[in-house]
Amino acid sequence: MSQDISSFQEFKLNKQLFNAIDDLGYEKPSPIQQKAIPLILNGHDVIGIAQTGTGKTAAFVLPLLMKLKYAQGDAPRALVIAPTRELVMQVYENLKELGKYTDLRAVCLYGGIGAKKQAEEVAAGCDLLVATPGRLLDIYQMGVLNTKHIKTFILDEADKMMDMGFMPQIRNVLEILPMKKQNLFFSATFPEKVEKYAYEFTDFPEKVEVTPQATTTDLVKQHLYHVPNFLTKINLLQHLLLNEKLGRVIIFVSTKKTADNVFHFIERKVTDSVRVIHANKGQSTRINSVKEFSEGNIRILVSTDVTARGIDIHEVSHVINFDVPNKNEDYVHRVGRTGRVQHKGVAITFVNAAEVYNIGKIEELIRMKIPVRKLPKEVTIEATLPEERQAIDMEIDRQKRIEDPDFKGAFHEKKNPHAAKGKKGGTGKKPKDKRRKR
Repeated sequence: MSQDISSFQEFKLNKQLFNAIDDLGYEKPSPIQQKAIPLILNGHDVIGIAQTGTGKTAAFVLPLLMKLKYAQGDAPRALVIAPTRELVMQVYENLKELGKYTDLRAVCLYGGIGAKKQAEEVAAGCDLLVATPGRLLDIYQMGVLNTKHIKTFILDEADKMMDMGFMPQIRNVLEILPMKKQNLFFSATFPEKVEKYAYEFTDFPEKVEVTPQATTTDLVKQHLYHVPNFLTKINLLQHLLLNEKLGRVIIFVSTKKTADNVFHFIERKVTDSVRVIHANKGQSTRINSVKEFSEGNIRILVSTDVTARGIDIHEVSHVINFDVPNKNEDYVHRVGRTGRVQHKGVAITFVNAAEVYNIGKIEELIRMKIPVRKLPKEVTIEATLPEERQAIDMEIDRQKRIEDPDFKGAFHEKKNPHAAKGKKGGTGKKPKDKRRKR
């Protein structure tokens, strides 16, 4: 039945939601919306798997708003849990946009700012909560949150929750929720361990998978460059930003230090239309930077994986992976920041010798070979600094040991074959007393 749905009108939503859909310019439901919305409206528990950027959030927000209909009482009736404050805020914005013609009240809970004001908002009454697990539990312990009326529980980006170690907190959240409720799990990837937990927390769920797990959308063209070191990556980045027709660009890096270094370089050598966000940046700074980027006031955003998921910014033309992500699934989420909702995009990845291994694993995950391009002749290839060379060699050794536990690389600990016989010289004899006899 879902395959025949060609318009939102067929979902039989209320007029308020149709008006909001029209305002947002949504023309037809995406595949995940076609399959998930009818099941959710009919009260099923759902495990939803879909590529990032395919309307996954609206797939649970629309039926949720339809089921709640109007403001009622003071206690929340629905709870959405997400792993990061950025994703929580994005879901909250979707709720506000799609629920703009309803009187439903949503409250957004996340860390990084004082809990007192958020507690006051909850105490004032709400219908929906969108929260990170830790801050939700903080508010609950303050005694202002009544969870007895929650009938729908949604876990967004479930795999990221597991990767970030949220499982104990999620269990604590579930303990304060009613046993009888509708449970919805959504993510772009759904590894076996997450599926195990999903079936543990749901009752006879319907599994909705509109694409193979961990695939990337066809709207994104992908390619990579083999780049020997950090300085050459910087040269290539400068070349692309100055010479290629790039619109809005997100540059992903692996560490906060690299993020700051790349940001300062771009600011000095390319443009001041750039911002950087990572875990050490204050909450207001991160919010303002994403807002400026989303509104088109700045062209380049440098980020660690804190924004790889859930940030729904349309018309991002390019994603540049300055570093290959440590977690293979994060590649899918990084790439998903472009090519969203029928907009085409490009994903470019810089790969040094230590990152080739992960690229191979990523290609297995996404079921495709990423095309390789030659470095432009204008890009200067720098010598690899000794410290970076050693780090690369050590990482390659580590990877080889993963594949072959018996592998002994250049950096394995060498044992002294004579260590058991004695100290220096390995003779086993006691050192001579060199003190002069009197």
